[in-house]
Amino acid sequence: MAAATQRDYYEVLGVARDAGQKAIKDAFRTLALKYHPDRNPGAEERFKEIAEAYAVLSDPKKRADYDHRGFAGVAGFSPEDLFGGIDFEDIFGRGDFGFGAGGLFERFFHRQPPGPPRGDNAEIEIVIPLAKVVSGGEEAMHLRHPRACPDCHGSGAEKGTAPRECPDCGGSGRRTISQQRSQRGSEVVIQQIGICPACHGRGHIIDHPCARCGGRGQVLEEETLTVNIPVGVAEGMALRIPGRGLPSPVPGGAPGDLFVVVRSADDPRFLRNGADLWHSAEIGPVDAVLGTELEVPTLDGKVEVSVPAGTQPDAALRLRGKGLPQYGGGERGDLYLRLHLRIPESISADERRLWEQLRLLSPDRK
Repeated sequence: MAAATQRDYYEVLGVARDAGQKAIKDAFRTLALKYHPDRNPGAEERFKEIAEAYAVLSDPKKRADYDHRGFAGVAGFSPEDLFGGIDFEDIFGRGDFGFGAGGLFERFFHRQPPGPPRGDNAEIEIVIPLAKVVSGGEEAMHLRHPRACPDCHGSGAEKGTAPRECPDCGGSGRRTISQQRSQRGSEVVIQQIGICPACHGRGHIIDHPCARCGGRGQVLEEETLTVNIPVGVAEGMALRIPGRGLPSPVPGGAPGDLFVVVRSADDPRFLRNGADLWHSAEIGPVDAVLGTELEVPTLDGKVEVSVPAGTQPDAALRLRGKGLPQYGGGERGDLYLRLHLRIPESISADERRLWEQLRLLSPDRK
């Protein structure tokens, strides 16, 4: 777990050396949510550093050893030694972003649970309007994915029967062909390993295939799932649904997890940048010089915005608190109003006379 150059664990969490357990736990939760790779791509190493610091400082004995001997006092721990006693669900809530039971170990610390291998994780995208980012709440999604056949429970064999070991490969799914050749006066044995043609690499033979799945052990299933969108969900955040991923490759194995990647729907009024929103509007030269009032859309309804006199092209006005909620609580982001100067392409004769008068009055005229 140790990095090539380690930072002091207290420094990693940003807490004092005499900090209490609540302060350490709060600091870990804040930093882990910020740097979790699901919502901060590329931050996996930073996340591991934060988790390792918490694993040591949250355990009284490990913390005492670290305080007394530094990194040498906590060297040699496996991921299970460090993280096995931490109740991540107590800290983050059940099922949030892979912090629940098993998810964090398997995804970031490569811990393999005992028993049959799990199925692979699956990933889908869900697109939500910006209003859902503000309110949060349930969102239904429809998917069609493979599941273990309910009739044969994934074995591929008809009920009451079972697959038998392939006699040609002994259950390995591979066939080895050996050839002996003479090369420079020596006898050389060349082995070629390929897929067993009798069982097609499965290692077993099904004499009586399941009628529902045709011996595949899997069926395609249409399902409607409901995912809970948290308030302020970040762009690209992955929400974990345990046990809804791909089925295990062997009967009796647990399925993988489903990760729902949340994307914001395009909104003609706004561009999203984290918790901030941008809106563009045009004003004419007169309004830019003299100032004006604009009606601007927000997620809470339209508001009147005062454009100050002397506004320059592409100026941005900030409307505090009119953006999206910050994930995990806190203040809302801001709405930025980008002002583009609109120059008329054609003007009337009266307008031309007025513009000529203005040009004569300009202090820059020579």
